[in-house]
Amino acid sequence: MSITVNSIVNFSQHAVETEFYDVAKEKVLSGDPKQQIDNHYSSPCNQFHAGVWQGEIGSWKINYTEHEYCEILAGESEITDQQGQSVTVKKGDRFVIPAGFSGVWKITQACRKIYVIFEQK
Repeated sequence: MSITVNSIVNFSQHAVETEFYDVAKEKVLSGDPKQQIDNHYSSPCNQFHAGVWQGEIGSWKINYTEHEYCEILAGESEITDQQGQSVTVKKGDRFVIPAGFSGVWKITQACRKIYVIFEQK
């Protein structure tokens, strides 16, 4: 089987169905952090995903089983680890959250990001 340029997924030209969801109530710490995902690509093995995520102001507990590359397109968030150390991420920031990270994600300004996820099986 040969992969051609027709297999390339250009987010700006690729229509997807937006998935709207609420963070599980037991994870929410503040606000009503409604979220949405436009998943533009999932690998055939379903371990690799890429798309656009958006979230509203609020905070919730996070526990990463996947590795995630993020590029913040708009807004601002604060990510805090289990030891209470935090980092603020905003438009233009690019970073990776490794699998195994636990803490809190707090959106302080409505946030939009590109995500690329790899979930090891």
